[in-house]
Amino acid sequence: MIERSHLKILREIERQGSLTAAASALNLTQSALSHKITRLEQLLGTPLWLKEGRGLKLTQAGEYLLQEANRLLPQLERVDERLLQFARGERGALNIGMECHPCYQWLLKVVDPFLSRWPGVDVDVTQKFQFGGMAALFNHDIDLLVTPDPIRREGIHFEPVFPYEQVLVVSRDSPLAGLDRVTPDQVAAQTLYTYPVAVERLDIFQQFLLPANCLPRKHKVLEATEMMLQMVAAGRGVATLPLWLVEEYAETLPIVPVRLGEQGIHKHINLGVRTADLHDQHTRAFIGIAAESPPA
Repeated sequence: MIERSHLKILREIERQGSLTAAASALNLTQSALSHKITRLEQLLGTPLWLKEGRGLKLTQAGEYLLQEANRLLPQLERVDERLLQFARGERGALNIGMECHPCYQWLLKVVDPFLSRWPGVDVDVTQKFQFGGMAALFNHDIDLLVTPDPIRREGIHFEPVFPYEQVLVVSRDSPLAGLDRVTPDQVAAQTLYTYPVAVERLDIFQQFLLPANCLPRKHKVLEATEMMLQMVAAGRGVATLPLWLVEEYAETLPIVPVRLGEQGIHKHINLGVRTADLHDQHTRAFIGIAAESPPA
């Protein structure tokens, strides 16, 4: 079986022009190199060199193997270098799953310094409202899960990175805009815009409306945050979003945040990671940057 050392012998003899110089470059004695050549030829069942005076001339088989050595060795050396980069943590990939659509702009602020610190590491984001984040994490489809609703399971660790308040977003011209807080029945009289997420995973339903036996007058689904807020600004309905995001958009849109109930709805954004991967340096670095980068 051809080994990498055999290919190196052919390449070095070609480079150095003699057995003596090649042996020196390979840290071998000339006799040891000659022995390796003989063993290789015995292994292949065909000569690779022919003596020509005091030198060596490649046979047809030798020419072929030399061509392959010059083609394969650089590729193998690149593989070695790439694997060494992985071992040093200089290269890799971090796949992130999103179960918090309003957090996308915040995530970009975390990704930017992470990419600067780890230029050899790629970041990919899966942003699907219907995808099973926990299943994806268990199945190694993603490495990190951004979620406001952690599901505690053995083998998964959730790291809270920042708190926020979920608020009602109303038009500046809405009668609700002047209130300190709203009640479930006041929201029930409105058209409610939400992301395309199952009702059982929407805080406005589970923590506010349903406990009060209320439902919105109409429930409409929109995927884009900007479109949702444009509809709210136009007085077409209301929505619920993190306070920090509403305050950011309120600088350019006529919208107002209003607290949901007496105490409000308070949440945390969490990063979920497999317990076995907690000490991965890329994962730890990303969590550390995220914890130092609250959106507000």
